[in-house]
Amino acid sequence: MQAAEQLAEWSSGLELTDVPAEVADAAKLHLLDAVGTGLAGLAFGQVEAARAVALEMGGEPEATGIGLPRKVGAGAAALANGATMHALDFDDTHELTLIHSSVVVGATVLAVGEAVGASGAEVLAAAIAGYEISSRVGLAAPGALHLRGFHPTSVCGVFAAAAAAAHLRGLSAEQTANALGIAGSQASGLMEYLADGSQTKPLHAGWAAHAGITAAALAAHGATGPASVLEGRFGLLASHLGEFDAAALTAELGSRWETTLIAFKAYPVCHLSHSTLDAVRESGLGPDGVEEIVAEVAGDVAIGLVLEPAARKLRPATPYEAKFSLPYSIAALLVRGELGLDSFTDEAIADQRVLDLAARVRYEVVDFGPGGGDLSGGVRARAGGEEFTARVLTPRGTPSNPLAEEDVRRKFIANASLALPRVEAEELLSILSGLEGHSAAGLGAALGGAPSSQPTRRSTASAR
Repeated sequence: MQAAEQLAEWSSGLELTDVPAEVADAAKLHLLDAVGTGLAGLAFGQVEAARAVALEMGGEPEATGIGLPRKVGAGAAALANGATMHALDFDDTHELTLIHSSVVVGATVLAVGEAVGASGAEVLAAAIAGYEISSRVGLAAPGALHLRGFHPTSVCGVFAAAAAAAHLRGLSAEQTANALGIAGSQASGLMEYLADGSQTKPLHAGWAAHAGITAAALAAHGATGPASVLEGRFGLLASHLGEFDAAALTAELGSRWETTLIAFKAYPVCHLSHSTLDAVRESGLGPDGVEEIVAEVAGDVAIGLVLEPAARKLRPATPYEAKFSLPYSIAALLVRGELGLDSFTDEAIADQRVLDLAARVRYEVVDFGPGGGDLSGGVRARAGGEEFTARVLTPRGTPSNPLAEEDVRRKFIANASLALPRVEAEELLSILSGLEGHSAAGLGAALGGAPSSQPTRRSTASAR
């Protein structure tokens, strides 16, 4: 059997009873986190184009879109929700592959689950299938897609969306394999948004969900796709990467769970900045009298995303570009004492105190030794005649340095309450925390209370 066939056989037959309790609990927390970041994205008026297009697409009124005034087709809802969930870059990341898992998987299972009348348990099982498949596609060559200029959230996520949608539609293993084969021709997403801070990156999440849903629908109606879509001569990995580990696609499938290796974000910025930001906090460095700050990073992936080209990173032109600037993030954290959503508005990125401090940041690549990885970071600094140093191998929110479950819940309430009354945010929290005891329809009804506009937040954070 080819890898897609093995993945299809496993995912199409997956039941929640097959899944360890800790895996199911992790999946619920990640879906919770994605919905919260989506509501915050709505509150900040981000990627309004995706919601406008979802309304234009229309379709049968079968699924809820965050901030949409009416239900639309499942694919349209997933496009809007994926983009809105990913808009603030505050969503989770699979630690080894740097895939933003939940914004694709969550957008898919919420939309298709509601469209087909799925139970909460079925939604959760489909989500876990999606998490596992996107992670394994990325594990065939961790970090390599970024270096080639591809966004793995989209490239790998479309397979997760296809598998999750196929699962919820009740497709056979053969049909699911066809859906994966079709999805491979839609595996796309370029990192060129880094050139000017434009917002194509959030669209990648929505489009991957939409494309995966479409692939599953096509397979349901008899369309076929190549079983060798992943490891074949002209498959995804050969065409996008060249060198890869085909065995990683199915290794220990169903016994080793990648869902538990997805990291939550403590800051609304690129995950490659987080350890360095944690190190800044640990070092005791303050904003006054700073002569120089040296940001320590692990290698080329971090350099390409958050440190180069230096001129743009020292003075980001848009709030979104600032999220991919480690110098700006360090300076904003020091000047304001925190780094939250309000650190990335038009006004915030023009703060001269922050820009002056960012100009004193340079970087070095270091070997973090055993336990280190792409997400490792550190800081060395001089200020007021003192030296400040700290290193963090894995940032807060990763499996080895976890956020407490209560911290994730607090993050959700803080994000969701930007768009919803507190009582409605708490209702959503209750439904998502006990998802297997609810229905997709009930979740959609609760999510449908989000207003279609948030003028207060939008006026301070234009999407440009």
